[in-house]
Amino acid sequence: MDDANIFDQLFQLLNQPGPINWALAEQIIGHMAGDRQPIEPRLAEEYLELTRLAQLRIGERSGLLTGPLFDTLPLDRVEWATKNLKSFQYLVEPMAEKLTNAPTGGGIEGMLSQLAPALLGMQMGAMVGALAQRVLGQFDIGLPTAEHGDITYVVPNIEEFATDHDLDARQVRLWVALNEVTHHAQFAQAWVRPHLNDLIAKYVESMDVDLNALTERLGDFQDPSKMEELLANPGGLSGLLSGQDDENKLADLQALMMLMEGFGDHVIKLAAGDMLPDLSRMREAMKSRRVEAADGENMVGQMLGVELQRGEYGVGADFCEGVVNRWGDETLMKLWEGPANLPTLAELADPVGWAARVLLD
Repeated sequence: MDDANIFDQLFQLLNQPGPINWALAEQIIGHMAGDRQPIEPRLAEEYLELTRLAQLRIGERSGLLTGPLFDTLPLDRVEWATKNLKSFQYLVEPMAEKLTNAPTGGGIEGMLSQLAPALLGMQMGAMVGALAQRVLGQFDIGLPTAEHGDITYVVPNIEEFATDHDLDARQVRLWVALNEVTHHAQFAQAWVRPHLNDLIAKYVESMDVDLNALTERLGDFQDPSKMEELLANPGGLSGLLSGQDDENKLADLQALMMLMEGFGDHVIKLAAGDMLPDLSRMREAMKSRRVEAADGENMVGQMLGVELQRGEYGVGADFCEGVVNRWGDETLMKLWEGPANLPTLAELADPVGWAARVLLD
C-alpha cells in the first residue's frame, strides 16, 4: 500500500461525522482487546445454569425481580469490548458537548470542534479496551452501561481470577453470577438508571474544559512515541474537564454507587448460604484486586474527575446490615421506592439518622 492510500485512510478515520469518533474507537479496541478466545460450549452452558440458580436465590433474598428478564452471554474479551463500545456514551456525550461548545477563536480554543471527536473516540476505545482485559462482568465496571441490557460474563477474566487467587473455579463462577444478577436487578428498578444519569449530567454541568490538559494532549498527537504511550496507558487521556466541583452533587453520586454495591454484597452473603464456603476469600481477592487496579480500570471515574471510592464500598454493606438488624428486611426495601429514600453520604455511616428521616416521613 502506497503512502497516499495510507494517508487517505488516516484522513477518513480522523474525519468521521458526529461528536464522537466511534470508528477511531473501534480501531483502538481492536488493538487493545487481544485475540478471540472462543468459549467452550460446556463452559458456556454452565454459566447459563448458574445464572438461573442466581436469579432464583437473589429473587428469594433481595425482594427484587431477577428474571427471566435478560439474555445470558458468556463472552470473550473481544466480544465484550465490541458489545460495550457505546455502552458508556451517556458519560462521554456531556464531555463532547462541553468540548464542542467551548469558546471559539484563535489558538487552541478554535481547534476544539475539530479535535474533540478524535480525542473522545480515543478515550472511549482505550477505556473499553482496557476494561475488557480485567472486568468479570457488568457489575465489575464501577458505573452502569447506557441501557439495561444482557447479563454478560467475560469468561477468560473470570477463569484467570480463579486461577490467580487459587480459588475453586466453580465457586467463583457462581459468585460472579450472583453479583451480575444482583447488579441487573437493581438497575431494573424503573427510576434508578434515570436518576443516576441525572446525577452525572448535573455534575458535568458544573465543570469546564481544561485547556491546559487539552494543549498537552495535542502536543502528544505530534509525537509518535507519546501516542503509543497514550494507547498503552489509557488513563492518560482522562482529565479533559476540570473546575469547581459541586461537592453535594459528587457526594450524591458516590453515595448511590456505594449503596448499590453494598446492597449487592449484603444480598449475596444471604443468597450464597452454604454454597460458597470460599465467599470470604473471594471477597478479599476482589478487594485486593481493586486496590491494585490499573489506570485503565479506573478510567470510568477518571473521565469525569470522579473518585468513586470503591475501596470504601464496605460502608454500603455495613449500612444495609445495620438497617436490617434494627428494623428488618422490609425497611431495607424502602430504598427501592424512589430517590427520596436513598441515604446521603453522611447517612451511610448513620443508619439511625436515615431511618429517622425516611421512616418518620
